[in-house]
Amino acid sequence: MSQIPPTPTNLRGAVDLSGLVNRPQGAAGGAAAGGAGDAGAGEPIELPSLFFQGTDANFNDFIDLSMRVPVIVALSASWADPDRRLATVLDKVTSDLAGRIVLVQVDVDANPQLVQAFQAQSVPTVAGIVAGRPVQLFAGALPEDQVKDVVAQLLELAVQNGVTGTAKVDAAEGETPEGGAVEPEPEPLPPLHAEAYEAIDRGDYPAAIAAYKTAIAQDPRDTMAIAGLAQVSLLDRLAGRTLDEIRSAAAADPSDREAQLAVADLDLSGGHVEDAFDRLLTLFPSLDAVGKETVRARILEYFEIVGVDDPRVAKARARLASLLY
Repeated sequence: MSQIPPTPTNLRGAVDLSGLVNRPQGAAGGAAAGGAGDAGAGEPIELPSLFFQGTDANFNDFIDLSMRVPVIVALSASWADPDRRLATVLDKVTSDLAGRIVLVQVDVDANPQLVQAFQAQSVPTVAGIVAGRPVQLFAGALPEDQVKDVVAQLLELAVQNGVTGTAKVDAAEGETPEGGAVEPEPEPLPPLHAEAYEAIDRGDYPAAIAAYKTAIAQDPRDTMAIAGLAQVSLLDRLAGRTLDEIRSAAAADPSDREAQLAVADLDLSGGHVEDAFDRLLTLFPSLDAVGKETVRARILEYFEIVGVDDPRVAKARARLASLLY
């Protein structure tokens, strides 16, 4: 998927969700679509929230809801820094539109059917659903102004398809729309972390890398900076490269270390964590000393990106140790 927001002329259905539309309704999603089928065009639709968690089990409800209100679907991973930043932007854009759209977050690690249905090759991937039909929007963490432009185009498409309803939320004061306690405001980021985030938002990955490296030099135990450096280094390596280019190069020469590293980066960015680990650990025994050190360093970066407590990391760490010793 391109990271460039689409123009109105190429906003189009991108994937086939028929397999999801015909599945039984999940018990968790009834509140999402509650009352939607009874509302007339342009009339308010009472919902418990503008923000939902979409799953393989309950997604049918959001397809139904899209017949009345445009639905934004954000496929993301909890371990990916750009996903968290984009989530903040999408939350703000959704709130500012005051019911003209509904936002559905999907955890790619827990919902493989939705990942396949939306053909999500990287995270974050953002799509829309209008009148039951999917619309490809963009991949990557775009700045707020570009996200607003894309959503405005989706709203135009919704009007053209007669989807003009608005969501009305009836949430108790002091609670979130889904009934949970209001979360406290996050603490401000340390200056160098904030500098790195701002650089990532404007697409200047080298500047973000420099900020994180400075933070680590000042405090080698800054685990947030270590993980951030690994994440932004991954973004920098993939920047400007296409999916086809990376996969074709890796398929053409399975022994090409750099090509295999690139496709492992692609796998990890798309949430295919075990595939990325397996590719590099399978390649490892065939490499010379320099190649082994390069691959080992990349795998250690992946550990930081995924999270050192993740069971997939523990499994890969054990396999790497067996290859080293």
